[in-house]
Amino acid sequence: MQALQLTQWQHPPELREVPDPEPGPGQLVIKVGGAGACHSDLHLMDDFVEGMVPFELPFTLGHETAGWVDALGDGVTGLEVGQGVAVYGPWGCGRCRRCRVGMENYCVHQAELGAAGGGLGLNGGMASRMLVPDARLVVPLGDLDPAEAAPLTDAALTPYHAILRSMPLLGAGSTAVVVGAGGGLGHMAVSILEALTPTTIIAVDRNESALSLATGRGAAHGVLMGDSAAAEIQSITGAVGATLVLDLVGNDATLALGAAVVGSLGHLTVVGIGGGSLPVGFFTVPYEASVATTYWGSVTELMDVIQLAQQGVIAAQVTRFPLSEGAEVYARLRDGKVRGRAVVVPE
Repeated sequence: MQALQLTQWQHPPELREVPDPEPGPGQLVIKVGGAGACHSDLHLMDDFVEGMVPFELPFTLGHETAGWVDALGDGVTGLEVGQGVAVYGPWGCGRCRRCRVGMENYCVHQAELGAAGGGLGLNGGMASRMLVPDARLVVPLGDLDPAEAAPLTDAALTPYHAILRSMPLLGAGSTAVVVGAGGGLGHMAVSILEALTPTTIIAVDRNESALSLATGRGAAHGVLMGDSAAAEIQSITGAVGATLVLDLVGNDATLALGAAVVGSLGHLTVVGIGGGSLPVGFFTVPYEASVATTYWGSVTELMDVIQLAQQGVIAAQVTRFPLSEGAEVYARLRDGKVRGRAVVVPE
């Protein structure tokens, strides 16, 4: 079968012929319905060098995957061939306390495993088929189309997890600023906030098209990223400041913006891995404003996200591309030419 693989660091991915996977005991193979192209893949390709992570090359990209069960290894129960499933992205040890409660995104032994999941050191979903090492790592989709559902596993799960930690703050009269609102995670963050909270959503992005997407999904205000962004946001929030700033970019400029507009007792939550830094001291953020980073979400939170999608409460904006154009998709993503989520679909 063909697979889009990372073959060397700081190099574009290559479409290669690889063997079809076969499931061992406790494993399963899914027939891929779609795999999302994520900005974190660009960081993986562009910013990493040999020895920075313990990943062995080559491996197939695609950490945001859904499809249909194609083959079951010995001992796998509770799943049927042909059943639609989403693949939970962060693969932990499965045995530590955090993994046992579904939080494999924060596995205690992650550094010892040599990989972070399919598409992150192990073969992911940008291929016709994908080997999943344990049935605990898939969640049934019901009637959802796997190509439409693939972004739920990261683009929706990651902001959902980040938003949940701030839910007690997001009552009537609160404001949530979503920075990077037109991207894969951003447009889902806006949708989740709109669906689950009464907060007033302020979308921030660098182009009007992205802001149009965000306002179409429930953002009350759209603010262009730039020198006047902080003042514009402050004119909306008033002296109280923003209740939540969800930074899905994470570069120096967006972090500085977040610190400038978050209110006292508010949350500045950094999800984007744009390589920026934020000095934190007594006078750099308002009183009792918390600054935190989050990574992905738990498998039970993925179940929540899938249920919301099944109920029609949230849905990703998806543009489909054939696997043969996978490398081009990443080039488009790098140039900012993808609105919502690009999903690679095997021919």
